[in-house]
Amino acid sequence: MKWFDIKVLILGFSKSGISAAKYLNGAGADVYITESREKKDEDEETLSLMTKLGINVEFGKHSDKFIKDSYIAVTSPGIPPHSEIMQRLKAENIKVISEIELAFMQTSKPFIAITGTNGKTTTTALTAHILSSEYKAVPCGNYGKPPCDLLNDNIDYFVCECSSFQLEYSPSFQPQIAVFTNLTPDHIDWHNGVENYFNAKAKIFRGVQSAPFCILNAKDERLVKLSEECKGEVFMFDGEIGENCSYIKDDAIYFKRGGKEEKIITLQDCPLIGNHNYQNVMCAVICAKLEGISNENIRQSVMSFKVPEHRLEKFAQKGKTIFYNDSKATNPEASLVAINSFNNCDVSLIAGGRDKNTDLSEFCDAVKKHIKTVILIGEAADRFSDNLKKNGFDNIIREKSMQDAIDKSLELNPDVVLLSPACASFDMFSGYEERGKVFKEYVLSKIK
Repeated sequence: MKWFDIKVLILGFSKSGISAAKYLNGAGADVYITESREKKDEDEETLSLMTKLGINVEFGKHSDKFIKDSYIAVTSPGIPPHSEIMQRLKAENIKVISEIELAFMQTSKPFIAITGTNGKTTTTALTAHILSSEYKAVPCGNYGKPPCDLLNDNIDYFVCECSSFQLEYSPSFQPQIAVFTNLTPDHIDWHNGVENYFNAKAKIFRGVQSAPFCILNAKDERLVKLSEECKGEVFMFDGEIGENCSYIKDDAIYFKRGGKEEKIITLQDCPLIGNHNYQNVMCAVICAKLEGISNENIRQSVMSFKVPEHRLEKFAQKGKTIFYNDSKATNPEASLVAINSFNNCDVSLIAGGRDKNTDLSEFCDAVKKHIKTVILIGEAADRFSDNLKKNGFDNIIREKSMQDAIDKSLELNPDVVLLSPACASFDMFSGYEERGKVFKEYVLSKIK
């Protein structure tokens, strides 16, 4: 699409919004960024750049002047459909799209879209890493760069992590390959229900938006059912189902297409641990095979892969004790996959933070099976402690800070210290990234 002299509204002074604004400005559009929050000191440098480019920016409101006569609006992911600004745009008949949708409109290069509740980031990073053995493939979207930052680069593949927020506002986005890692309830308030949350993710597997190749989780009943609706060629992972699949057999990951079986890599050679990570590898293997990557390049790429930060990241060892940073586990479902990765060893789990008030039954069951000691911090400590005790688990320690929790874990001298909080971080930290950073830095300072 040509943008010269067209007025475009950008919702949110965010990374994706700024990326879209810069691209559209370079394409000749008349760009307006509107941000509901007040301006912060850290905005000044970017704001100065926007001003130099001739991009109009307002903070603390969504004024009629900015909205009026906009041809289209590009939204930041966090703004829900039921918000006031979305209702105003609907009343003005202004179409709203995501930054991913904008990038898709502006390029003929293929997208590999990876969505799901958990595992998206690792799968995105690993898929891009494997494809990069033979192509220029860049991780983008909810992880890595905004895809609009890449539109003027000479790349072969957009490997795009897609959140439900982004897909909600992507009415024509059709990737070449679509991956659905798993589904558990999340972002229910934003979507007004779990069914809307599921449908936002499922749109790139159904109807006219269905990818030519659809990769889904064989262990998730809802996704198995969705596979029957896919318009593209279907591949299932973590189960030897049908003629197109990837699965574990004889302690190795296999790939099958058209009934022809190929051994790809042994589990012993995988640097990632736990079945959830093996699922991520299987997704990436299918993507790579579909794009013609050789088995040896897939194997070597998996072996050289470094896990993204804060996602069951092994980062230190002192004596027999290995330290894992899984700060990205901001809900009990995400912590479950980390907890279930450890068998027959002494694990001290650091958990807690701002409570999401989700059901803890499965979390407590997994703790009883895999964890020796739970060290609780943060606002959720009381509820987590009560639920664990009701479930028959009593080896619980309460600490006031992350640093105190780490000190206690070092005293216990376990085989594994696992930070997998099962909670949001905002009671003590600015986000899961800061929480993970504090954990890693303090552990490293104590074990020197």
